[in-house]
Amino acid sequence: MLSLRQIRQRLAEHPLARVGPGLVTGAADDDPSGIATYSQAGAQFGLNMLWTMLVSYPLMAAVQSICARIGRVTGQGLAVNIKQAFPAWVLYSAVGLLLVANTINIAADVATMGDVLALMVGGNRHLLTVALVAASLAAQVYVPYHSYVKFLKWVTLSLLSYAAVLFTVHVPWSQVALRTLVPKMSFDAATATVVVGVFGTTISPYLFFWQCSEEVEDLRAQRDQRALIEDGAAAPRELRRIRWDTWSGMLYSNLTAFFIILATAVTLHAAGVTDIQSASQAALALRPLAGDFAFYLFALGILGVGAVGVPVLAGSAAYAIAEALGWPGSLESRAGDARGFYGVIAVSMVAGLGLGFTSINPIKALFYSAVINGVVAVPLIALILLLAMRPSVLGAYTASRVSLVLGWITVLLMAAASVGMLIPA
Repeated sequence: MLSLRQIRQRLAEHPLARVGPGLVTGAADDDPSGIATYSQAGAQFGLNMLWTMLVSYPLMAAVQSICARIGRVTGQGLAVNIKQAFPAWVLYSAVGLLLVANTINIAADVATMGDVLALMVGGNRHLLTVALVAASLAAQVYVPYHSYVKFLKWVTLSLLSYAAVLFTVHVPWSQVALRTLVPKMSFDAATATVVVGVFGTTISPYLFFWQCSEEVEDLRAQRDQRALIEDGAAAPRELRRIRWDTWSGMLYSNLTAFFIILATAVTLHAAGVTDIQSASQAALALRPLAGDFAFYLFALGILGVGAVGVPVLAGSAAYAIAEALGWPGSLESRAGDARGFYGVIAVSMVAGLGLGFTSINPIKALFYSAVINGVVAVPLIALILLLAMRPSVLGAYTASRVSLVLGWITVLLMAAASVGMLIPA
């Protein structure tokens, strides 16, 4: 019979006890900008865009699993590994594009959160947006990572609200199953643009940098552990944990996206509402069609995932820039010890906030930001796969053949959809 100490040790070693980077990354993927993109897909195409989640899940999980592996094996972030393996212009191009896309995403996310909060409780949406940004920034700067990540894990439960919305409306499940497997759609530029947008917001560059860096953060938090390339004793356990964490986290993410597309398809599309420019507009449009309860569930989900997504967007940019320039930087560091790192977080969030006060409409640009992410992801995933194939980078822990095959399929599929956008109508 096992002693209490042995039971505790086995529980601590179980993959469920260490679910973290994959879960938070998956939840961050369904941020307000993602919700807007999925809502537009459901409103415009109805049930005929559900197939994208079926396809994206294994592709997204494979890519994110490779990113996590790179972080845990090397003990370094993605930007550092790119810096060491490729010319400087490759690194700075990738980081520059990431920073631009993240700033636009932050602008859209915080503006949407302010809009939703104003719809729910009243008040000036601009002031509410400033308050949300200030609270998020303070949490990132003053709360250590090991404490802050616990909060992020609990907030991921807000994604369940989108499954709950489906209990408030009629869902033709036989048609859902049919159209998920056999969609009815034409292959033209408009369809390709939505597909790129959906894949771009699902398989997003900022998630690559974040998940890799969070594996490094978790490694640093365990002072008795070293990178696997230096000490492979923990490799079987750690790589098994990464697979569990990543594939379960991405399943959670893709199921949520599936539910959002489905909820808007059976409500907005069915009612003839086919053009959605923001997540808050989607929530508001649900109100007369599905009732107040559905509206509040959808709105609470937006606020919850925004609380996860905005720090991930700002944090991923900070990791990338700090690693590229050789600055010290970690969410576990005190602000005074990593001024450049936290400076990037502050500047990206303030810039995103400022964008919402200009004549530029970040909400309208939101969908195209997802499209840009989809295009940028193609060369970046190719770089990640090249890293994952090199024994000089990962030693004996190069990515599995299955993961690499899924990764290259992702590159080809997203590249094909990007080219499809150029097809004349």
